[in-house]
Amino acid sequence: MFSDARWGNDPRERGSEPRDRSDSTRDNDARTLGRGPSSNSDEQSEPNPRDRHDARLPERDRDPRAFDPRDVFMRDLNLPRGLEREIVRNRRHEYTLCGSETRALSTVGAFRVVPARDLRDHSDRPADPRSGDLRHLREQGLIDTVRMDGRRDVAVVLTTRGRDLLESHRRRDRDPERDRDRDPRQEFYSGLKKPRELEHDSHIYGAYLREAERLAERDARIDRVVLDYELKREYQQWLHERDRDRGDYDGHPDRDEREIEAWALEHDLPYFNEQVHFPDLRIEYEEIDGRHDHVDVEITTIHYRGAHAAAAARSGFRCYRGSSARIVGRTAGGAGSWPTVSTYGRSN
Repeated sequence: MFSDARWGNDPRERGSEPRDRSDSTRDNDARTLGRGPSSNSDEQSEPNPRDRHDARLPERDRDPRAFDPRDVFMRDLNLPRGLEREIVRNRRHEYTLCGSETRALSTVGAFRVVPARDLRDHSDRPADPRSGDLRHLREQGLIDTVRMDGRRDVAVVLTTRGRDLLESHRRRDRDPERDRDRDPRQEFYSGLKKPRELEHDSHIYGAYLREAERLAERDARIDRVVLDYELKREYQQWLHERDRDRGDYDGHPDRDEREIEAWALEHDLPYFNEQVHFPDLRIEYEEIDGRHDHVDVEITTIHYRGAHAAAAARSGFRCYRGSSARIVGRTAGGAGSWPTVSTYGRSN
């Protein structure tokens, strides 16, 4: 799925410096591992219909690699993309990374927790926490692995140093107006927020890949993902925005039901049973005609019963069964698939 041997040779990076480096660090080039020769597979492969020159399409969407959902999270990072490891400096630390390790770091950071089996090395094989990329990243203090109960697999999370490395190597050449209004940056996380929800959260990345397949079928370009933490944080900030100016604040937000419902509507979130309902994952994307939209995803588990299960169904989020991250929407099929769940808001 989404396998492309050319992924490490991003044509958008050719002729530009892949990392932020000062003049002083350039003097140490002899110690820096290079990218190696560029692949010639681009010239030898069959032309892709998405490479056509179409005035309607932004330049970035003519690159077929832009549709690989595993590369979304490293798109705006000045970190190695090639097959060979390069030296990367951050504050007083020095690391070595190759492209598949950059991909792993940014993917884990975007989803907070990802099972090791869902990550891939430079040969597109399942990552092994005991060797290769994951072992190298762990030995450098950039990731931690957490044993999942009842499984032989482990979950991978960023350390504080791993998140700091990503944050320190964001591109500095982006338009601030675009960042704020059209293309907000990808959030990165470190550590486990809720260890009790590790089993549930470990399925989110698999559900993302399934949704990404659907979006790729119509040439939609994924911009970023937003976890429920970020949506809930924004909601709480808005909810208590006026409280700081109240001398008689009693712990209850100064918002009435109509205001809350209006906020939910503005953010395309369902409001019922006197509360806003948040998805586990929001995927923001751009259609081939330039329209921006999103799809909301919920992971359901065997613990979803009664009112909890009813609320998940009523929300209209695209639901995936947590035991296998299997779709529970209109595209579901086969034995054991759950009833159809309509998508909330605009048609996706």
